[in-house]
Amino acid sequence: MKRSLRLSVEVNLKELDQIIEDGMRTPLSESDGQKLKAALHALVQQAMPRWRTTEKTRAVLETEQGPAPAAENTPAPSPETGPAGHGRNGAAVFKSARKVAVPHPELKPGDPCPECGEGKVYRRNESKTLVRIVGQPPLEATVYEMERLRCNGCGQLFTAEVPQEAAGADKYDATAAAMIAQLRYGSGMPFKRLERLQANLGIPLPAATQWEVVEQMAGVIRPAYDEFIRQAAAGEVVHNDDTGMRILRLAREPSDERTGIFTSGIVSIGPGWRIALYFSGSKHAGENLADVLKQRPSGLAPLIQMCDALSRNTPRLSQGVRVLLANCMSHGRRQFVEVAANFPEECRYVLETLGGVWHHDALAQKQQLSPQDRLRFHQEHSGPLLTNLEEWMKAQLAEHKTEPNSGLGKAIQYMLRHWMPLTLFLREPGAPLDNNVVERALKKAILHRKNSLFYKTLNGARVGDLFMSLIHTCELNGANAFDYLTELQRHAAALERTPAEWMPWNYRETLRRLTTPAAA
Repeated sequence: MKRSLRLSVEVNLKELDQIIEDGMRTPLSESDGQKLKAALHALVQQAMPRWRTTEKTRAVLETEQGPAPAAENTPAPSPETGPAGHGRNGAAVFKSARKVAVPHPELKPGDPCPECGEGKVYRRNESKTLVRIVGQPPLEATVYEMERLRCNGCGQLFTAEVPQEAAGADKYDATAAAMIAQLRYGSGMPFKRLERLQANLGIPLPAATQWEVVEQMAGVIRPAYDEFIRQAAAGEVVHNDDTGMRILRLAREPSDERTGIFTSGIVSIGPGWRIALYFSGSKHAGENLADVLKQRPSGLAPLIQMCDALSRNTPRLSQGVRVLLANCMSHGRRQFVEVAANFPEECRYVLETLGGVWHHDALAQKQQLSPQDRLRFHQEHSGPLLTNLEEWMKAQLAEHKTEPNSGLGKAIQYMLRHWMPLTLFLREPGAPLDNNVVERALKKAILHRKNSLFYKTLNGARVGDLFMSLIHTCELNGANAFDYLTELQRHAAALERTPAEWMPWNYRETLRRLTTPAAA
C-alpha cells in the first residue's frame, strides 16, 4: 500500500458559503464547481486514516486529541550535532577528516594585547573550526609514464625507473580492495552499479575484476573472521535470528528436504566488545549458533541466548554448553500492535505497561548501571508492572472477558505461553529485553537482497558473510571499517600469527606497538 499525498487547499468559508447559496438558485459555474470540488477532496483526505510508519504507542492508538505533545525536558541540540532537524554535523563528528592547524598570522601566546595594550593573549582550548568537503571517485587511478630512450647506433633501450610509490606487483592497492568491499557488502552497492559509476568517472572497474579483488582479499583476511567466531563463542549474551536469502547454485545433500535458504545473524556480546556474524545457506539460525558454540570454552557461566519464540532459533547444544533462553519482548508486544484497532482499550493497557518497562531499561542504560544493579532496578520498578499485566491477561481468559480465538486472545496466549523467557531480565543479570540488536544487524543482509537480489554461488555467499561480519562488527565497536580492512591486508602475516591482536577494538593499539621503536 502506497502512501497518498494529502492535499493542501486554502479554504475561504465565506466564499464557499456564497458558492453553495448561489448553487441553490442557479447552476454552478465551472470555476465555482472546481473550488467546491477541491475543498471536498481535501476534507475527505483529512478524514482518512493516517498512514502509520511506526509501532510506537502514540501512533498505534491515535486519539482525537492528536499526537502526544513533546516532552518539556527535550534536550537542547549539542554543539557537535547543531540544531535539531536541519541535518548538519559539527566539526567534532568528522573523526576521520584531515586536520589543518591554522596559526594566527600576527600573534602568538604571550604577546601583548594589540587592543588594550595591558594584558597578554593566551591560547584558548577551543579553536574556531571550519569544515570544507570535496568530492572524489570511490576509486582513483594513477598512470605512470616511464620515459624510454633508444640508441640510434646500437639500438639499446633505456627506461626510467619505476617510482618508489608505484613499486610492487599489485595493481590494486589494499585501500582499493577495502573500498570495493565496503561499498559492496557494507553499503549494498552491486558490482555492476559500481562499474557504471566508475566508467562515468573515467576510471573503469569491471564487475568481474571487482569480484576477483574481494575474493582474493577474503582469503588474506580470513583469520580475522575465524577469530571472530572463536571469541563470539565465549560471549556472555548472544542474539540470533535469520532472514530469507537466495543462492542460485546451492548444492544440497540428497537427504536434505528443505527448500528454504537463509542468512542467519548472530550478535555476541562480551566484556567491552560486540561481534556480528553472518552465515548464509540452508541452515537455520539455531543450527548456525550451535556450530559457533562448539568452540565455547568449558567452565564458563551459562550463556544468555536472546531470540524470538520460533523453534528453529533454539540450538541443539553440544555436551557441556548451557544456555538460558530469553525471548524477545518486542515480538510479544507486536501481537497487540496488530490487533490494536479492534481492541483499543485492552491494547492500550498492555502497550503502556510494556512502555513503562522499556522506559525503566532506558533509565538503567542512561545511568550506566552494572548488570546486578540493573537487575535490582527492574525487579523494583518493572516487576510490579509485569506482575499486574500477567494477572490481567490470565483474568481475561479465565473470566471469559476475551474470546481465546480472537486476535486479542491469541496475543494474550502468546505472551502467557512464553512468559518465563520473556521476563528472564527479571531473574538474570545482563538479560536483554528484546532482540533488536540482531534485527538491525540483519538489515545488512536485507540490503544486499534488495539491491543484488541473490548470491550466484555458495562461495560468493561465504565471501559476503565474511565482509558483512567484519564491517558490522566495526560499526558495533565504533571502529573505521575501511581503515580496519586496509590494515588487515597490510599486516596479513601478523594477522595469521596472532589474530586475537587484530580485532576492531584493539588493532589500533597493535599498530602503535608495531610502529613504536623498542626501548633501548
